[in-house]
Amino acid sequence: MKLLSYALLLFTLTISINSFSQETATTPIIGGLIPTTTLVKVTTYEPLTVALKIHPPTPIYTVSPWTKKNSLGFYLSEIAFVNWSAGGTSSISGLVKGDFTRVYAKKNRKWVNELVIRYGLNKQDGIEVRKTEDAIRFNSSFGYRNDTLSNWYHTAKFNFNSQFSNGYSYPNKEIAKSKPLAPAYAFMGMGAENSSKDKNRIFYISPFTFKTTLVLDQKLANQGAFGVEKATYDSAGLLISEGKMSKTELGFLVTSSYKKEIAKNINIENRLSLYSDYINNFGNVDVDCDLTLDLVVNQYVKANIGTRIVYDDDIKTKKEIDGKQITEGPKTQLKQLLGVGIVYAF
Repeated sequence: MKLLSYALLLFTLTISINSFSQETATTPIIGGLIPTTTLVKVTTYEPLTVALKIHPPTPIYTVSPWTKKNSLGFYLSEIAFVNWSAGGTSSISGLVKGDFTRVYAKKNRKWVNELVIRYGLNKQDGIEVRKTEDAIRFNSSFGYRNDTLSNWYHTAKFNFNSQFSNGYSYPNKEIAKSKPLAPAYAFMGMGAENSSKDKNRIFYISPFTFKTTLVLDQKLANQGAFGVEKATYDSAGLLISEGKMSKTELGFLVTSSYKKEIAKNINIENRLSLYSDYINNFGNVDVDCDLTLDLVVNQYVKANIGTRIVYDDDIKTKKEIDGKQITEGPKTQLKQLLGVGIVYAF
C-alpha cells in the first residue's frame, strides 16, 4: 500500500514537469567550442573634413631713410583809402613762398637738399606793379661721421642763389640793374658740420670754399656789375674787350642755422653766412643774415615778420641823379617784411 502511494506521487510529478517545460534545441559541440550569437550594429560615418586656414606671410615694413617736408604759402597785405582826410595811397602786396626739403639719413651718412623760392609784387594807385621779393636758393650738403653718436660730420656743401626776373631802380624801368642769373652765386667747398640731435641748430665751417659769381648778361658784365671784370674801351669809347661773365674766388666760409619755438605758436629762425676771400682783401667779410619770426594762428594761417641784412664788398650801389645812374661804393642792404597768409604743408 505504501509502495502504491510512492508510485502515484512519482507519476503526478512527471506529468507536471512535462506540462510546463519548453522544447529546446541543442547544437552539438564541435571541437570543444560553444557557438555564440552576437548582434552587431553597423553605423555609417561621414568622412571627417578639416578646413585649413592659410595665413598670408606677414609683410615686413622697412623704414625709408628719406624724409621730406614741403610748404607752400601765400601772404597778402592791403590798405585802402576812400575820402580819407589825412591822405594816403591805397596798395596791395602779395608774396608767394615755397620751401621743399629732402633729407637722407642712414647710419653715418646724411644728405640734405633744400629748395627755397620767394616772389612778391606790389601795386599802388597810380604806380605800375613793382617787384618786392625775388629769390631762388638751392642748398645741398653731404656729410659723413665716424660713429652714430657723434654730432660732427665731414661735410661737402653746395649753395646756389639767383632770381626769377629783372630788377630795377624804381621809378626807372628802362634799365635793368639785375636779371635772371645776373647775378647768380654758387658756393662749393668742404669742411666740418656740427648739428644738434633735433637738427634745430646747425653750424658749418669750411676753410676751403670756392665762390663763383655769374653775370650771364653781357650788358651788365660790360659794366662790371657784381664784381666781375668789366669791359675795356679805348679813348674813343670803342669796345676793346667785353667784360667777363664770371668770377671765381677761394675763401673761408662759416654758416649757421638756428630754429626754436620761443613761445607757444611763436617760432624764430635765423640763417647766417660769413665769407671772406683769401686773395682779395682777406678779412673783408661778406655778410648775409636772414631772420624770420613766424606767428602761428592755426594749422593754415600764419603771420610772418622777416628781416634780411646783406653786405657784399663787390656789390656797388647805384643812385639816380638827374636821370643818370651814378655808381657808389658798397653799402649795407636791409629788407623788412610783414605779412599774414595761408600756408599749406604736405
